[in-house]
Amino acid sequence: MEKSKIQIFDTTLRDGEQVPGCKLNKEQKLRLARTLEELGVDVIEAGFPISSPGDFDAVSAISAAAGDVTICALSRSVERDIDAAAGAIKKARKPRIHTGIGTSDSHIKYKFNTTREAVLERAVAAVKYAKRYVEDVEFYAEDAGRTDNEYLARVCEAVIKAGATVLNIPDTTGYCLPSEYGAKIKYLVDHVRGVENVTISTHCHNDLGLATANSIEGVINGARQIECTINGLGERAGNTSLEECVMVIRQHPYLGFDTGINTRLLNPVSRLVSEEMGMPVQPNKAIVGSNAFAHSSGIHQDGVIKKRETYEIIDPMEVGVDKSSIILTARSGRAALAYRLKELGHQITKLELDALYDRFLEIADIQKEVIDDDLQRLIESKEAVIAAFTDKN
Repeated sequence: MEKSKIQIFDTTLRDGEQVPGCKLNKEQKLRLARTLEELGVDVIEAGFPISSPGDFDAVSAISAAAGDVTICALSRSVERDIDAAAGAIKKARKPRIHTGIGTSDSHIKYKFNTTREAVLERAVAAVKYAKRYVEDVEFYAEDAGRTDNEYLARVCEAVIKAGATVLNIPDTTGYCLPSEYGAKIKYLVDHVRGVENVTISTHCHNDLGLATANSIEGVINGARQIECTINGLGERAGNTSLEECVMVIRQHPYLGFDTGINTRLLNPVSRLVSEEMGMPVQPNKAIVGSNAFAHSSGIHQDGVIKKRETYEIIDPMEVGVDKSSIILTARSGRAALAYRLKELGHQITKLELDALYDRFLEIADIQKEVIDDDLQRLIESKEAVIAAFTDKN
C-alpha cells in the first residue's frame, strides 16, 4: 500500500523560540535551520519578521541560504505584518506566508471586540493580500480548538476561495481531547468546499499533555501536515514534539503514513537544539530523553539483555542512540551485573557472580548508581570478596 506523505512543519525557530530564555541570534538560527533541512523537514517556520529587526534579518538569512525546503514567515492579518514577512522570505526558493486571525468566540469578543463577520472579512483580506507576494499562503485560525465547527468551516471555505493553500487548525490552548480534535478535522474534511485542493495542518499545544495525541488523531482524520518543534519546545507547556510524531507514525506503519524524516538524526538534533537554546531535555522525555532507552529494574534489564524488543518498541539506533543503557542500581539483578562486567572485559563464574553480587548490593544500597569505576574496584577485590562470601555461606 502506498503511504500518504505527512508534511513536517517545524516551528522551533518561531514558536519554540518564544520560550522565555530561548532567544537565538542570527548565526544560531542559521545553524539550526541547516540542521533541520538535513533532518528532512518539509517546512521551516523561520520567524515572525515584523516582531524585530533582528528576527527580520534572521529570516532573510535563512531564506537566502535554504535549499529545497519551504521557508515560512509568520504574520498577523495586518498588511504591514504581511509586507515584512514577504520581504524577509523573498530570497527563498520556496517561500510561504503564514497569516491568520483568532476565530473562537473568546478571541472575537475579548481580543478583538468585534463580530464573526468582521473576523471572516479580515481573514479573507489577509489571504488575498499575501497572495500578491507568494503563491503559497497558509492561513491559521487561532484558537480553532475552541471555535464552533460550523463557523470554522465558513472561515476555511472563504480563505480557500481567497487563495489559501494550507489551512492551519490550531489547538492554541491545548484544550481539546484527541477525539474532539480528530472530529473537528473530520468535520472540515466533510463540510468545507474545496478542501480537497488544500492541505489541512495541525498545530497543537501541550497544556494537558495531549499535543502529540491530538496531532496524530488529526492526521488520521485527514490532516496532512503536522506543525511541531524539536523537544516539544513552545509557549507555556510547549508544542507538539516533532520526534514523538515522527516515531509514532514510523512505529505504526499500518496507519499508512510516512514523514520522510531521517530519524537517525533525531537525538543529535535534539541535543543541538537543547544546547543552543539552553533548555535541558527532561530525562524521561519520549524518544530523546537520557532515560528513553535506559533500564534500571532487574526484571526489565534481564528481558532487554535476552531480547531487546521485550521492553523496547524502538531500536535506539533508529533515533541516533548507540545502544540501550543498563543502569546498575539496588534494583538490578545478577544478569545485569554479569552483563556489565562482560562489557568491561571480565568473564566470571557462577560462584564469582554470586559473591560479587552480594557485595554489589551493599554498594548499591549506599549510592544511587553503581558506575564502571565501582565495578573495576569490585573486580580488583574479587579474591577477598569471594573468600568473605564463602565464609559467610
